[in-house]
Amino acid sequence: MILDVQEVNKTFDQPGSGRLQVLTGVGFSIDRRETAAIVGQSGSGKTTLLSLIAGLDHPDSGRIILDNRDLAGMNQDGLSRYRARKIGIIFQQFHLMPHLTARENISLPLEIHNSDRIAERTDAMLEQVGLADRRHHLPGQLSGGECQRVAIARALVIKPSLLLADEPTGNLDTETGEVVANLLFDLVEKDEKSMVLVTHNPELAARCHRVCRLDKGRLT
Repeated sequence: MILDVQEVNKTFDQPGSGRLQVLTGVGFSIDRRETAAIVGQSGSGKTTLLSLIAGLDHPDSGRIILDNRDLAGMNQDGLSRYRARKIGIIFQQFHLMPHLTARENISLPLEIHNSDRIAERTDAMLEQVGLADRRHHLPGQLSGGECQRVAIARALVIKPSLLLADEPTGNLDTETGEVVANLLFDLVEKDEKSMVLVTHNPELAARCHRVCRLDKGRLT
């Protein structure tokens, strides 16, 4: 097992009306090399759940255990270091550094943590996502699909234990989204990665080993 989410609850302050319950008793687990899709209507808590798994936010109660480590048992610095080594995150909006080239964006997480063989690993990922000839281009010089391929490469270059993808094709047209989705699933299968995928796309969800639905903060 790579991920174990145990009875997680999360609320947020809602000005004028007290606390808003976003997640209620959410629990599920992911095995190594397993992929799971989280689906549900907007506002059902999907992105909140992904943020909790990533350690970007904390649950009010419950436990999130990643690769046998309880995230709640780490201080902020320790959690940041652990996340940087164990979790790769792909966002809908890419979140690339606009002043860095494709190659520099991919190598950034390796450089931050003084990893070994940075140039070799970065160039290998550029080849895997088909962007070797675009390595020196800035994000503003790349198409949306190319930017997402850079984001996928950046997430995978650290060789994470768990990959989190939040609507990875949601910002792309249908044809480009299909190309990016094929690349993502091919790389996940090739590298035997575990992945939690948040998506509104039922066809994309169906490509995962299983599908979990969030409905008003509860997992079904």
